[in-house]
Amino acid sequence: MEYYHIAAPANQRTLAVPGLFAPVPKRSPDKYSQNANNNQKKCSQQATAFFKDSVKRAQERNQRQSETERRLQEPNVSQEKRDQIWLTTGRKEGQYLRFLRTKDKPENYQTIKVIGRGSFGEVKLVQKKANGQVYAMKSLIKTEMLQRDQLAHVRSERDILAEAESPWVVKLFTTFQDAYFLYMLMEYLPGGDLMAMLMKYEIFSEDITRFYMAECILAIEAVHKLGFIHRDIKPDNILLDHGGHVKLTDFGLSTGFNRLHDNSYYQQLLQGKSNKPRDRSSVIDQINLTVSNRSQINEWRQSRRLIAYSAVGTPDYIAPEILTGHGYSFSSDWWSLGTIMYECLVGWPPFCAEDNHGTYLRIVNWMQTLCFPDDIQLGPEAENFIRRLICNPEDRIGRGGAQELKAHPFFRGVQFDSLRRVRAPFEPRLASSIDTTNFPTDQIDQTDMASRLKAQALQGAETPLEDSLEMSLPFIGYTFKRFDTNFR
Repeated sequence: MEYYHIAAPANQRTLAVPGLFAPVPKRSPDKYSQNANNNQKKCSQQATAFFKDSVKRAQERNQRQSETERRLQEPNVSQEKRDQIWLTTGRKEGQYLRFLRTKDKPENYQTIKVIGRGSFGEVKLVQKKANGQVYAMKSLIKTEMLQRDQLAHVRSERDILAEAESPWVVKLFTTFQDAYFLYMLMEYLPGGDLMAMLMKYEIFSEDITRFYMAECILAIEAVHKLGFIHRDIKPDNILLDHGGHVKLTDFGLSTGFNRLHDNSYYQQLLQGKSNKPRDRSSVIDQINLTVSNRSQINEWRQSRRLIAYSAVGTPDYIAPEILTGHGYSFSSDWWSLGTIMYECLVGWPPFCAEDNHGTYLRIVNWMQTLCFPDDIQLGPEAENFIRRLICNPEDRIGRGGAQELKAHPFFRGVQFDSLRRVRAPFEPRLASSIDTTNFPTDQIDQTDMASRLKAQALQGAETPLEDSLEMSLPFIGYTFKRFDTNFR
């Protein structure tokens, strides 16, 4: 083959010396050490996360600037007010930039009380030492996340809470991490959860049920508008704020069909870490009760409370298409709403059984097992609404959006646009901002478990966790800081 100097005109090209231009070297990572390859992976992930966050922050800042300019253009704004708006905006932006450069850590917070604990970690009521602000801090053990294939779940929860701006979803303020734990700092909702309300009152009237189901519709709709399916709607995950209104939490099983929410992504990222086959029993509770005995129902609820923060899922409210793996969609969350409404009116979930396998069988065979007790009279509209939710996906109300549910006769007269301004049926009575009376803290060991959890995380580690690829690579990009609330 002949080589020419192509920069010269065609009639002046001269024959080039063969071999003058060396071929492009092939990429051969095998010739580098394992440590070099690991560093390359980390740098690549960190660069991707950095530029992605930078672009997103620039977009958000432009939106805030546009909103500020819109306010300044309003005709009734005086020059003095305009100057004040500019001054306040500049101060907030500067504070936020300084906040982004500040590394958060658990030592910045004082623990008031542990309000939940499980095999993955714990949830604590904490107070920021610098300003006294009260939060709920969720701590997750990194090694447990890795060993139990929970990487996709924890990332999914972080992403949806970081994206959500809805009053129907628990607010996430910031996420941070160290070598051992992932931390999520969220708003503290002192009203407890719907499970606690059911344990206290056993059943609700149709009017009270209508209120909570209407708020749940708006909460689930807010999640769906973000492009996520919750997949774990249950009374434990329906929290109540200081006014008794609903907020959804615990998005660990949610999916937004994002590659970061798929376990296979992390298997490929870590190379050689295979996903263990999921045991069917891991999504089914161990339940022991006879549904005809109401005291046993509350015993079952007490046992449910013990696993609220554990790795074991709760099948009673999960749609059959999720359990069988036959495909699911946004309507799967509406099935869960139907089972919760049934429990509110009847006193127990529609498919509870003697054991975990029985619960699963009753759900997948719902056509034969769904029944309404003769001694409990439900209004025809309430029963019809439940049956429209607990049915085959293709027949389920809500396939065309939440508006279908809002239009059902059961909600006739409900003003969905102003629900949050309506007084809730149950308003929590709180002694202070750190009141935990609506949480079962007396059932939770209050001793400091941080040292034990760190020892558990270190057990069997061949290298220091801060230097371990497995403990750092999957969690790059996890840190999040919300604007306008954190730098107080």
